[in-house]
Amino acid sequence: MSFRVTKSSNKKPAFLRSASSRSTGSPRRKSVQRSKTKADPVDEDDDFEDRLEDLGLVETLETELSLRDVPQTMNYIRSHMFDDIPEKSGMNSTRTAEVLNFRKSLPPIVTNSHIHALINSPTMVEKEIGQLAHASIIRRIVIPGRGTGASSISDALAIVKDWVDKLNESNVPNDLKKKYINLLQSHSQKPIRPQDSLSDKEINVLIQAGFVTSAASSGSLKSILLASPDKSLAGTATSIHNIARAASGSVEAIGGQGALHNTGGGGFAGLQAPGSFDKGIGDLKLSLPNTGPFLKLVEGARSHLITLLSKSKYNEAPLYLLKERWNGGVSTKTPYGRSKDPFNPVTPAKTRKWKDLYGISFDWVLAECLGGGLIEVFNTRSVGLGVRAI
Repeated sequence: MSFRVTKSSNKKPAFLRSASSRSTGSPRRKSVQRSKTKADPVDEDDDFEDRLEDLGLVETLETELSLRDVPQTMNYIRSHMFDDIPEKSGMNSTRTAEVLNFRKSLPPIVTNSHIHALINSPTMVEKEIGQLAHASIIRRIVIPGRGTGASSISDALAIVKDWVDKLNESNVPNDLKKKYINLLQSHSQKPIRPQDSLSDKEINVLIQAGFVTSAASSGSLKSILLASPDKSLAGTATSIHNIARAASGSVEAIGGQGALHNTGGGGFAGLQAPGSFDKGIGDLKLSLPNTGPFLKLVEGARSHLITLLSKSKYNEAPLYLLKERWNGGVSTKTPYGRSKDPFNPVTPAKTRKWKDLYGISFDWVLAECLGGGLIEVFNTRSVGLGVRAI
């Protein structure tokens, strides 16, 4: 008896068939891939498509009713310039020490426009400044080349007592400190001449410490370098015509030895050795060390606030939203800031406020920009105060 082996024609029961096997009989449809479009960067917190309602401008940001005179206002501005370092800042000990040391090194100066933002009486303020400067209680600092008009930060003030405290913290010899303090209190606005009461060596010591600079900086460096050949500076080492003829890489190619001082700059780079001070440099003026880093910090803070306002459609935003942007969004309701990922939190150390601006407070930079005429603060009906870039 023979057996014939054949393949079984039995198929799996319907309830054991997979979904893919059931669909094999029907024609397969090609999946349609949706085109991915890159969305435009939009601030998620900016829900104001229309302009904010303007019910009137705020002329002053005075929040302390005790601010009644200029010295008191100056102390208030300096003491509220920076925020305290948060406990969970994300900065290591080295960066924390760097921030604190930078703050300590800044000169005790305040811009004139900042004072006007807190005291709503321009005439009274200017009159008081003149009286205090004449009495050598405060001193006016004029720094050319830092803008013009109300937005300029070239007009600053310093209390003489704070100036003296800064001098006492330096390595200047005690006998020279006494001479400097006498000059500081006797010449309220006039520049001093090196041959009056200071020797060449003493002048060099003060320049190296940053407490004296040249008073011949009223003209810009660009105007000096680009002077025509018939001008008085055409034959000097800083003339662009002589610089162009100098060998590349040589000292003459950058204006020669002491070019910075010859063009009205400060500091001590390029000076002669102590005891050989050039008396032909003319008048000197008293200065504070690290004034340049301070002005750079103020300019950076102003620029950053205007950039944050430009993220809104009409260059205006509610005050609370602008403050949140300034703080980098780390003060929102979520414990990890504006980050959507709790494993990648937004710490203060990652924000521009702490990376580049060393923790400048929002209220300080707001008053700085308002006094400089860069912004307007106005009342709204529903969202409190609004801020608008001019």
